[in-house]
This record gives sequence, C-alpha cells and structure tokens, in this order.
Amino acid sequence: CAGHLFEAAVAHHAATGTRTLLDVAVRFADHIDWIFEPGRRTEPPGHPEIEIGLIALADATGDRRYLDLAAFLIDARGRTEGRESYGAYAQDHQPVAAQTEAVGHAVRAAYLFTGMADLAMRVDRPDDVAALDRLWTNVVGAKLYITGGIGASASGEAFGADYELPNESAYAETCGAIANVIWNDRMARLHRDVRAADIIERALYNGFLVGVSVPGDTFFYPNPLATDGVHPFNHGSPERSPWFDCACCPSNDVRAMEWIPGLIYARNERGGVHVNQYAPGVAAITVDGREVALTQETDYPWDGRIRIRVRAADGRPVAMALHLRLPGWARGEPVPGDLYRDLTPPDPAAIRCTVNEQAVPIRPQDRAVTIERPFAADDVITLDLPMPVRRVIAHDAVVADRGLVALERGPIVYCLEGVDHGGRARHIALPDDAPIEASMDAATGMVVITGHGLARHRDPTTLEVLTSDQPIRAIPYHAWNHRGATEMTVWMPRDVDDTLVPPTPTAASSGRASASHTWASDRAGAVNDQREPRRSSDETVPRFTWWDHRGTTEWLQLDFPAPTTVSRVAVYWFDDSGRGAC
Repeated sequence: CAGHLFEAAVAHHAATGTRTLLDVAVRFADHIDWIFEPGRRTEPPGHPEIEIGLIALADATGDRRYLDLAAFLIDARGRTEGRESYGAYAQDHQPVAAQTEAVGHAVRAAYLFTGMADLAMRVDRPDDVAALDRLWTNVVGAKLYITGGIGASASGEAFGADYELPNESAYAETCGAIANVIWNDRMARLHRDVRAADIIERALYNGFLVGVSVPGDTFFYPNPLATDGVHPFNHGSPERSPWFDCACCPSNDVRAMEWIPGLIYARNERGGVHVNQYAPGVAAITVDGREVALTQETDYPWDGRIRIRVRAADGRPVAMALHLRLPGWARGEPVPGDLYRDLTPPDPAAIRCTVNEQAVPIRPQDRAVTIERPFAADDVITLDLPMPVRRVIAHDAVVADRGLVALERGPIVYCLEGVDHGGRARHIALPDDAPIEASMDAATGMVVITGHGLARHRDPTTLEVLTSDQPIRAIPYHAWNHRGATEMTVWMPRDVDDTLVPPTPTAASSGRASASHTWASDRAGAVNDQREPRRSSDETVPRFTWWDHRGTTEWLQLDFPAPTTVSRVAVYWFDDSGRGAC
C-alpha cells in the first residue's frame, strides 16, 4: 500500500504541480526509512511494490535515501539470518541475484522484478541484471499463457512448474497481466529490446483487456482460457462481476490505463525515437531541444497499416532516427523462444515499409526497421503488417495444450463461446485443413473469425457419439462473456476424436447437490458433474469444499428426481495440505 501511495503521490505532483500528497508520501517514506535503518529491522516487504514507489519518489524528489532503501529491501530477500523466511511464495527463498526460476505469487514476483530493473537502470547492479535475464527467459519460455497472462495456479495465485499451463483452472489474474506489462516495460528500457515490447502488446490486448468489460463496469479477477459456463471461477461467479471483496484488479485497471500512453514511444540517449506500440494519436516529443509531434493514423489492431507523420513545432525539417518495432507475430514468432509457434509462419518478407511511397529495406532478421533522415512536415512513413489468421500451437511439454490449436490475428487471441455454438464450445475440433477467414463485425466493431470445424455430440436416444460439420465463430478473447454465462475455450482440438463429449448419465449425475455451506469459488454440483480429478490435490477441475468452516459440522446431500436404488457410494476427497488448508 505504501508503494502504491508513493506512485500516486508522484503522479499527483506531476499532474497538478502541488505537493499536497507528495509531502504525505515523503513523511511516510522517511518513517519507513527510520524503521529499517541499519540495526533495526531487516525483513523484506511481503508484497513487493514499495520498491517501485520508492524509486519513483527518489526520481521526483532527488533524495538518494529512497533509492538506497529500495536497494536494502530488495537485497533483504533470501537473507533470513535472525528472522523467519517468507519462503518461495513471497520470493524470499533465495537472494534475488541468485534466483533462476519465477516462483510463488505471480503478481508479487513481477513487481519485485520491476523494482530490480528500476534500480538496475539507476545503480550499477550487474548480478541483478543477469538474474532478471534468467527470470525473463524462464517466464517467456515456460510460464507464459498465450494471452500474456501469468500465474497458473489459484493456490497461492502462483506460478506453476515449467510448462504447467492449465486452461480451465488457469488463474492468470488481471493484476498479473498488468504486472507483466510493467516488468516488460522495464526490461524493454533496460536492454532496448523489442522482444519485451512484443510481450507487452500480447499482455495488453489479451491478458489485461479481458479483465475489463467493454462498457467498463464489470471485471474478471482470474482469467481462465476455458470454462464450462457454470463453475464460479470469478471469486463466486461464472461471469464478470461489478466488484470484489479484494478489489485490487478493478483499481489496478484504472492505474494501468493511465500509463498505457507511456508505453507507445521511447527515446534513446542519441535522440532516436522508438515506436514500440501502434495506436492512433499524437505524441509530443523533444528531439535536440525542439518540440516534435508524432502522429499515428491506424485502425490497429484490426488493420495492419500504420501511417506516421513527423512535424516539428517550428515547421523546419527535423533530423532523427525513427525505430519501428516489427511485431513478433508478423515475423513468425508469437513469443520469443519456442513456447508457442505458428503452424504456418507468416513470411517476414511480406512486411512493407515506405517513406513517401519509397521502399525502406527490411532484412529477414530485423526486429525493428530504422529510418534515419531529416523528416519534413509532409513526409509520411507507412508500415504495412499483413494480418492473416494464424493457427498457433504450444510446446509439446505443455500437457494441457497437446493436440490443440489456438487462433490469432495480429496481436489478438481468439476464443469460441457456447452462445455462438448451440450452448457449447468445447466439443468442436478445428482440423488443420478446415477453412477459416476473418471479417469485420459491424455490430461490435471487432474482427471475428468464421469457418467450419467438426463437432461430436451424443444421440439422446441411443447415446451413440456422432460427428458432424460445425460452423464456427471465434471472437477476440478479451470480449468474451458479454452475452451471459456460457462455455468458452481458447484452445481447440486439431482431431475431432480429442473433443469433449458429455459422459453417459448415471444415477449420481441426475441428482441435485446441496450443502450446508459452499465456498464462493466452489459449487456443490462439482461432486456429481462426472469430472474426476487426477489426484487428491488436483485443482484443474471444479470442486466442492466447505472452506473456510474448519472445526464445524457440515452436510452434503444429493436429491434424486425420483426414488432411486443406491447400491454403492464413492467419495473422492480434495486434499491440498501443504499448499492450502482443505
């Protein structure tokens, strides 16, 4: 909370010029500095964020003490002499410079890594930079959802093991996507690396944006990549909610939207300007002491044509180097590394860049195109990024996605909703040769993908499983759940034999479950939905628990629609001892 207060105070001072809130933040920071001065307290914060705020406060006030305090709190992690360790959950299992794998609470981890990068850009800390590079490679290569979300497990809101990326039980908290954007913004600045800007784009358009409804008044807290339309995954609801008891995500959405404009452009020490993201608008940038306006005209992300005009306030030509990011998705690299890949990669040679209709050369290995020249007011830079529909598959080590395919177009990840497919979505396969195409949907202003796949269903009379042609309609993932609770999936089987078919009804499945108490994120119907866990601690299927009524007497019952003979009852207990308390 202190860290967020410090960031808010710095933003308020920058926006208003007054010190009203900044003075409060300074007094609070001075108090914390006194509490943690040498010889007093040595614990790190349980939830990293104060480091980011302290460094922002140091920049705003010029007081080096806040920078030193941030370094002290970062360096305290993993050094547990004379105190209790918070463990891997809070990234307190090792000194930060020794860490090689992203573990524990995903939001806390990304905030910690952001603070480390902020500090490394101001103080020489080569060991921290090396650790950051290892951690970034680990997340991007083995722990990143295709949506840019992070945090595979609801237990501890945490990273899973490498390649542990379940879909229906994915936590992928909205705050996690925001923290991932912040961290990658710092990595992009630290190394001037457009690969980090690729991750920012993926997380913004998918993992972050899905957390806010189109009207902007309801929210997701977790963001699964598949759902049955019944399980209350969203802290007690199978749909978007207007608020949460723990309201970090809606308020963080507002914070994130405020600094999105700052992600679009960057300057380097030589006066060059980097265009890291594409969005319509006008930016004022100072180049060699002159005010320069950069104007982007584009319908991105629905259209891949971007026009940029450079105009100095004094009207004279301005000499500068302009670096335009060539998105990984346009070069056949959905993410850096091999966690995800295109079945048919796009041809980088199809990317076109011109200045006043004169071609600018682009090499196949280029991640950005550089244009260095005196820009006159009437010059027009045009970047054309072809946007075919792409089929994406995951690394074979991602067990949850084996044999499955996802659809992307430009930076947008797509999904199927049951409301478009007779109430179901997870019974549909998309063979590699199935025809698909993209078109603008006038009603929503979004590009949708349509085509034909295959579906399996059970004959209600004979219970025989049948296969049939299935028209499909895929919508942007960020726009799902605006038409009621329904099945949804991002990943589709490539083989129809791998689709989900409802199991044959049993005496148990015909009953209605009820209980004396059910935790908000569980449902009583999980006891007889015919979805069996793989082990007692399996969190990938919906469950029923009495949490948090420990030490009480509770009941669970099944009501049948008619008198039923029951000869045997089997109960499968959920046990997450060591990670939780059920």
